[in-house]
Amino acid sequence: MAMAAPGGGMNAFLTKYGEKEDLNQYWYSNHTIKVMVDEVVANATKACFLSTPSIYFSLPKKSEVRKQSWLFDLDDQWANLPNYFKYDYNFPEQIPKELHGTFDYIVIDPPFITEEVWEKYGEATKMLLSPNGKVLLTTIQENAPMLEKLLGVKPRQFAPSIPHLVYQYALYTNYESDPLAEVNPEIPSWD
Repeated sequence: MAMAAPGGGMNAFLTKYGEKEDLNQYWYSNHTIKVMVDEVVANATKACFLSTPSIYFSLPKKSEVRKQSWLFDLDDQWANLPNYFKYDYNFPEQIPKELHGTFDYIVIDPPFITEEVWEKYGEATKMLLSPNGKVLLTTIQENAPMLEKLLGVKPRQFAPSIPHLVYQYALYTNYESDPLAEVNPEIPSWD
């Protein structure tokens, strides 16, 4: 089901691509995508999207950040596109060395929320992130202590809406952000 974009339009990614249960894909709402895209555009020059195609494909197509950024994802339906790397989180050592340390921003949403999976994503993030790079990720609130230790991220006030996910995620960054200090009007209070 497509979701309305700002101004009443439809988000092109949400209209074109359905979620694949076998890959544990659950798309963010249009509003959440917009907030996350705005955050990337405001903070990145070259971003890596680890298992976050809805955010990557919602970047403005002609923007410099879109041209410089990469999508790392297991879903190979995008394999023919430039700046796509077929990413299996079990094998971070397969990430091309020429991409190590080249991204100033990384967006992460793994298909699973266990510590073992996060350790693999953490390994990939540390390989890919340039010095002083920024990280934005989503997962359950219960992972906060582990993720602060692993990637130096903290939960923010803004909580992402993921309409077909049965539990509520939190959004984390390793930097302060005024837009992410706002409550998402789509999410009932969960303090």
